[in-house]
Amino acid sequence: MTEAYIYDAARTPRGKGRPDGSLHEVTSVALSARLLNAVKERNGLEGHAVEDVIWGNVTQVKEQGGCLARSAVLESDLDESIPGLAINRFCASGMEAVNLAANQVRGGAGQAYIAGGVEMMGRVAMGSDGAAIAVDPSLTFKTYFVPQGISADIIATEYGFSREEADSLAVESQRRAAAAWAENRFARSIVPVRDQNGLTILDRDEYMRPGTTLEDLAKLKASFKEMGESMPGFDKVAMLKYPHLDRIEHIHHAGNSSGIVDGAAAVLIGNAEFGKAHGLKPRARIRATAKIGTDPTIMLTGPVPVTEKILREAGMAIGDIDLFEVNEAFAAVVLRFMQAFQVDPAVVNVNGGAIALGHPLGATGAIIIGTLLDELERQDKTVGLATLCIASGMGAATIIERV
Repeated sequence: MTEAYIYDAARTPRGKGRPDGSLHEVTSVALSARLLNAVKERNGLEGHAVEDVIWGNVTQVKEQGGCLARSAVLESDLDESIPGLAINRFCASGMEAVNLAANQVRGGAGQAYIAGGVEMMGRVAMGSDGAAIAVDPSLTFKTYFVPQGISADIIATEYGFSREEADSLAVESQRRAAAAWAENRFARSIVPVRDQNGLTILDRDEYMRPGTTLEDLAKLKASFKEMGESMPGFDKVAMLKYPHLDRIEHIHHAGNSSGIVDGAAAVLIGNAEFGKAHGLKPRARIRATAKIGTDPTIMLTGPVPVTEKILREAGMAIGDIDLFEVNEAFAAVVLRFMQAFQVDPAVVNVNGGAIALGHPLGATGAIIIGTLLDELERQDKTVGLATLCIASGMGAATIIERV
């Protein structure tokens, strides 16, 4: 099978996903197009240089509706002969775009792709698409549906994580993210967002709160306690599914959960012939990809079984992985991953994660692949694994290996 290589990984800074965020006036199509232009310019892509643009975005309504990928291509300076495919695997959409592109290359369906995603959460609100999993009673009753925050609290209850442990992880995420920016660790990937006059709108992740302390977080009210305990309450639904639990411990709040932000990310993937034709040197190969379905009520445990699956299919062990990126959707998700595999916290989310930097749903999967590659290069390590939990009970993972 043909090898699929990563030639470039780029992302925008993440802006606060609200009206006073720096990227709020930029549309999803415009932000995507600017990033596609950056990939084109950075790699000298002319004409029909790539087979397709595969673009993840989760809330596919309003400006993010239709085929956003094709709209972004037409808005960009890429050749109009390049098509676009918009995909949605909830929080793993950006990763699934990369994995799909890599597997297309490996299967011989084109020499190169641009894959990634976008989410402008301040412009198109999460949940505004009215997903059946949350609003159709026939499905919600069957699946014992609860909101994701309740699912995160179920994980904490089931696996014994305290609020102090969750808050400690959050404080460390903030510290690591601040250190990464202070040491310019994101410099290779960051594409500043500029307006039509060339003036910089945003050149730095703006969601971070680097001075956060445990004492600060201890003052925050648990975000999902009221919706869980009010009558009839989602806690009752969860305990119908898990009768061995006599209560749900509500430990998550805004400070130890992922931030709502705007952002986009792109990865250039191609075979060896593509690199030779364009004078590009591959940075890594995509060694394995995987996805899996999991329990839809607890919902967010997917990184554990999908990691087991990808390691099994790749003929690898957890000890073969040098660095991990585990999306910080909620603190308990990462705590559970580290507990399950007994991995050293020092090699997980080395530069902080979505608690500190934010989680632009459709882009995050591509972001963490790029972050993982940059950090492997910085530390001169070889193999990395990126994984995300996914709404409605799924998991996705990618293993990359430097070349």
